[in-house]
Amino acid sequence: MKPNITFSKDRKNDVLKTLLIFLCLWVFIMLFLPCRASASCDQVDRDALLSFDFKASSPLNWSASSDCCFWEGIICGPDDRVLHLWLPGRGLSGSVSPAITNLTYLTHLNLSHNSLFGLLPDGLFSSLFSLQVLDLSFNRLNGQLPNSPTEASKLEIVDLSSNYFNGTIPSVASDSLSFFNVSKNSLAGSIPISVFCKNSSNHNNLTFLDVSFNRFTDPIPTGLASCSKLQIFRAGFNALSGRLPDDIFSLADLQQLSLPFNRLSGNIGNGIVGLTSLKILELYSNQFVGNIPTQIGSLVMLEDLVLHSNNLTGALPPSLNNCTNLSTLSLRDNNLTGDLSAFNFSTFQFLTTLDLGNNNFTGKLPQSLYSCKSLTAIRLDSNNLQGQILPEIVALESLAFLSISNNNFTNATGAFMVLMGCKNLTTLVLTKSFLLEPLPNDESLADLDGFDKLQVLAMGGCKFTGQVPTWIAKLKNLQVLDLSYNLITSTVPGWLGSLPKLFYMDLSNNLLTGSFPGELCGMPSLTSKEANEKVEQSFLELPVTVMSKNGTNQQYKQFSQLPRALYLGWNSLSGNIPIEIGQLKFLQVIDLSHNNFSGSIPDQMSNLSNLEKLDLSYNHLSGAIPASLTALNFLSFFSVAYNDLQGFVPSGGQFNTFTISSFEGNTRLCGYQTAQLSCLRLLSPAIPPVSSGTQRSSDKTLSALIFGITFGIFLV
Repeated sequence: MKPNITFSKDRKNDVLKTLLIFLCLWVFIMLFLPCRASASCDQVDRDALLSFDFKASSPLNWSASSDCCFWEGIICGPDDRVLHLWLPGRGLSGSVSPAITNLTYLTHLNLSHNSLFGLLPDGLFSSLFSLQVLDLSFNRLNGQLPNSPTEASKLEIVDLSSNYFNGTIPSVASDSLSFFNVSKNSLAGSIPISVFCKNSSNHNNLTFLDVSFNRFTDPIPTGLASCSKLQIFRAGFNALSGRLPDDIFSLADLQQLSLPFNRLSGNIGNGIVGLTSLKILELYSNQFVGNIPTQIGSLVMLEDLVLHSNNLTGALPPSLNNCTNLSTLSLRDNNLTGDLSAFNFSTFQFLTTLDLGNNNFTGKLPQSLYSCKSLTAIRLDSNNLQGQILPEIVALESLAFLSISNNNFTNATGAFMVLMGCKNLTTLVLTKSFLLEPLPNDESLADLDGFDKLQVLAMGGCKFTGQVPTWIAKLKNLQVLDLSYNLITSTVPGWLGSLPKLFYMDLSNNLLTGSFPGELCGMPSLTSKEANEKVEQSFLELPVTVMSKNGTNQQYKQFSQLPRALYLGWNSLSGNIPIEIGQLKFLQVIDLSHNNFSGSIPDQMSNLSNLEKLDLSYNHLSGAIPASLTALNFLSFFSVAYNDLQGFVPSGGQFNTFTISSFEGNTRLCGYQTAQLSCLRLLSPAIPPVSSGTQRSSDKTLSALIFGITFGIFLV
C-alpha cells in the first residue's frame, strides 16, 4: 500500500522559505554577472597589456572587448587592478614592452620558458614597487640588468637565469629577498656579495644565491657570513680565483656549496667541517691542493662529495666513514694514494656512485665495497690496483656502470664469468687491463646467461690474443664495442652485422685479415631509421671521454651522443670495399686506413649523407676519386693519402676545404684547388709511390699511441 505523504503547515512554510532563498540567490547572480561582464579592469592596466607585442604558440584570449581580469594568465585584485601576469612556457616571442612598468600593482610576474628577446625596460624594478616574484628565466633577453629597486622594494624571488644578460649585478635593496638566480648569463666583474649580504639584521632573509655559469672573476669576496640564513650558494663555471674565504665556514644553515670549474686554489681547509648542515659539496675542476680535510666526517649530513679534477694528495681520511648518508663520492683525477682495500666502505649504505679513477691507489678491489648495496656506478680506472675480480661483486645487484681500466688485474676469463652475474650491467670498461692474456672466448662463457642489458663493452689496449669472442653475438642490446689495440687474429666476423643495436664498433689496430664482411653493410642501427632512433637516449651513470685523432677530448654523457662509427684501420684487411657500404646511411665516421684494400672507391659512398669523417689512406686503392663525394655536405675530414689513385681531385663542396695532406702519396692524382697538386706534374716522370706496407710497419708503433679515434684506451 503506497504511503500517504502529507506536510504540516510549518513544514510547508519552511519549504516556501527555502525556495524563496534560492530564488533571491538566482536573481542576485543573474544581476551580478552582467554587471561584472560589462565592467572592465583598470584602463591603465588594460592599455598596458594590449600594448604587449607578444606572439604565442597558441593565441591568447586577450581582447579589447573583454574584461582583462578574465584574460589568460591574468589575476586581478578586488579593485580590478592586475596583480599577476603569469604566462610561463606559452611559446611567447617578442620583446618586453616598456608599458609593463605601468602595471604598478603587479605582485607576480612570470614569463619564463619562452622566447622573449631584447632589453628589459628601464625602471622595471623601481616602477613595479609592489613586485614580489619576478621570473624571466629561460628566454633570450640581453643587455644589462635594470637599475636596482628602491629601498621599499618587496621583491622576494628573482630568477633571471638562462638568458644573455651582461654587465654587472645592480644593488638589490629589498629586505625581503630570499631567492636570487642569475645563472647561465654573461655577467662579469666580481660577485657583489655586499649586494646580498649586508651588515644589518634586516638583510638576513636570503636562502638561495646562484651566480653560476657567468664570467665572474677575482676571488670570492668576504661578507657571506652576513647572509646567515643562506642554504644554497652556487658560483661554479666562472673564473673565480684565490682561496675559499673563511667566513663561508660560519654559514650554519648552508646545505649546498657548489663552486666547480673555477681557478680556486690553496687547501680546502679544516674550517669546512663547521658547515654541519652541508649536504652537497662540489669543488671539482679547480686547483685545490693538500689533503682532504681530516675531520671531513664531521659533515654527517653530507650526501654528495664531489672533489674530482684537483691536485689533492694523501689518503682517504678514516673519518669519511662517518658520512653515512653519502650518495656520490667523486675524487677522480687527483693524486690520492693509499691501499684502497684497507679502507672500509661498508658504512656507505646509500652510496650510488663511486668515482676514484686516475689516482695512485694501490691494493685490490675492496671487499667492503660489496656491502654497498645501492651502488649503480663504480669507476676505479687508472690506478695501481691488482688481483682478480671476485664473485662477491654480484652482490651489487644495482650495478650498471663498471670501469676498472688501466690497472693490473689478471684472469680475464674468470672476470667475465663473474661479471656475467651482474644482471643490470650496462657499461663495462676493462681497457688496458689483463695485459697479454687470451681474449676470453671460453666455451663456458657462451653457455652462460649474462650481459642481457650490456650496452657498452670496451676491451681496447689489453693486447689480448685470439679471435673475436663468439659469445658477443648474444649481446642483443650491445650498442658500443671496442676491441681496438689488441692482437686479435683471423677475420672480422660477419655476425657482428646482425647485432640489432650496434652503432659504434672499433676493431682497429689488430692483426685481422680477410675482406670487409658484406654483412656489416646491413647493420640495423646504421641502415634503418627506426633502429637508429632506438639508440639509447638515457644518460650514462658517469660520463665517458674519447680522445680523437687530433688529441682533443670529447666527453659524452649519453650513448646517443657517440658518433655512428666503424673503425677497422691498422689491420691487414684486403679485397674491394663493397659497393653495399652505401647502405650505411646513418654512418658518421668510417676508418679503413692502413690496410690492403684494392680496387676503386665505390661511388655508392656518396649515399652516406651523414658522413663526417672518411679515412681511406694507406691502402692500394686505384682509379679516380668519385666526384659524387662532393655531395657529402657534413664531411669535415677526408683522406685518401698514399694509395694508387689517379685523375682529377673533385672540386666543390667540402672538397674545397681539404689540404694537400688529404691526397699526398698519389703520384698520378692532380687538381687545381691547391697549387701543390698541379696537373702539370703528370707530364713529368712519375715518382714511385711510397709503399703503404713499408710506411705502416715503420710508423705503427708510434701511431698506436697517438693515431685514430678510440673508445677504449682513452675512455675515462
